[in-house]
Amino acid sequence: MKPGSEVSRPSRLASALRDLVQEAGAKLESLAKADVRAAPAPGKWSPAQVIGHLLDSAIINHQRFLRAALYGRMCFEGYDQDRWVQLQQVEGMPWADLLEAWRGINLVLARAVSGLPDEVLQRGVAEHNLHEIAWEVPPPGKPATLAFFIRDYMNHMRHHLRQIDPALAAPPFPQLGGSAFKSR
Repeated sequence: MKPGSEVSRPSRLASALRDLVQEAGAKLESLAKADVRAAPAPGKWSPAQVIGHLLDSAIINHQRFLRAALYGRMCFEGYDQDRWVQLQQVEGMPWADLLEAWRGINLVLARAVSGLPDEVLQRGVAEHNLHEIAWEVPPPGKPATLAFFIRDYMNHMRHHLRQIDPALAAPPFPQLGGSAFKSR
């Protein structure tokens, strides 16, 4: 096993995602309902908007991960995150319902990840645009793996959860320098 690849095994990736969502979800439930609608500063998202964004991210990445597994390429459209958050109107949604939707889609996503073959997760994919859509930018011209993209998704989630409360998420998975990238 290559160094760092133990975090790339389907069951471990899925377990890490489930744990992240369950632990953060339990802490998020305890936030005061009034506080979740208040933005910390002008131009910043409220906790409800952050969770709305993470819900969008989960829905979009569910399709991306499965398409990457099925078709062996990772070229995907981006989306206007601020506009999507605005159009959802999550401020008017009950906090418990928003958390349930976010938790639910991520548990579905974790289930899908757990069923992916390890060779699909570790396969180097040269045809990708992760430099345009991923939270962490892979080195230009290098094939990336689906395992990298899934860890990137979780690191993106941790980043936003820490915007709500620094205690909500553990430090991110290491990406660069591990087995995230395959050379041709």
